[in-house]
Amino acid sequence: MNSGSLLPRAWMRLPSGAHLDLIDPDPGAWTDRDLAVRLSRTARWGGESAWPLPLSVAQHSLLVLELRRAVAPGPLSAGEELQEILHDAEEGFLGFDCISPLKAVLGEPFRAVADRLMQAVAQRYGLPDWTPEGHRLHKAADLAAAATEAVHCVGWTHGEVRDILRIDAPVMGIDPLAARYGDTPWEPWPLDVAAERFHAALQDALARRNAQRAGACREHLFGASPKR
Repeated sequence: MNSGSLLPRAWMRLPSGAHLDLIDPDPGAWTDRDLAVRLSRTARWGGESAWPLPLSVAQHSLLVLELRRAVAPGPLSAGEELQEILHDAEEGFLGFDCISPLKAVLGEPFRAVADRLMQAVAQRYGLPDWTPEGHRLHKAADLAAAATEAVHCVGWTHGEVRDILRIDAPVMGIDPLAARYGDTPWEPWPLDVAAERFHAALQDALARRNAQRAGACREHLFGASPKR
C-alpha cells in the first residue's frame, strides 16, 4: 500500500484505553470520565502557578460556571450549564490551554483542529447554540475568571493584568468554588479532585437535561398535567 495515499492521522490514547484522532475526531470516541481526567491534567497559564500545583482547565471551567450562575436572572437551564462546563473541552484533547494571541500566530491549521474538536464535543453532548445574551454573559464570566486566576492563582499583579495581559475585567476577592466545596480560596485542586468534581458537574447537568427532555416529551404526548 502506498503510505502517501493515507489520510493524516493524529491518534491519542485516552485514560479509558480508547483512542481519538485529533484531526478527524469521532464524537463517540471518549467517555465522560476521559474528558474529565484530560481536563484535570491540562494546565491553565502555561502551567505557571503561585501554588504547589497548577490550575487545571477542569477547575477553570467550574469557576466560569459558578460566575455565570451568579449573574443569571434565574436558574440556568441544563443546556446553559453544559455550555459553560464544556466551553474549553477541546483543550483537554489538545493537552494545553492556548491563549488567544498565540492562536493567531499558530494560524488557521491549529484553529481548524481546535474547531473540529469542539464541534465533536458539541455533537456528542447536544450543546445548544449560544444566544447573543448568553454568549455575552459567558465571555464576561470567562474574562473575570481569567483576571482573577492571574492574580490569585498565578501571581500577576492587578496592574500587570491590566497593562501586560490587557484583561479588562474585575479581579474578584471571594472564590465561589471555595464556598461550594469548602477549600482554601483560589488554591488549585489536585488532579483527581478536579477530575471528580468536573465529572460530577457534567453528569448532573446531563441528567437534568435528560429529565427536562423527558418531561417535555411527556407533555407533548399527553398534555400538561392538571394543577392540583
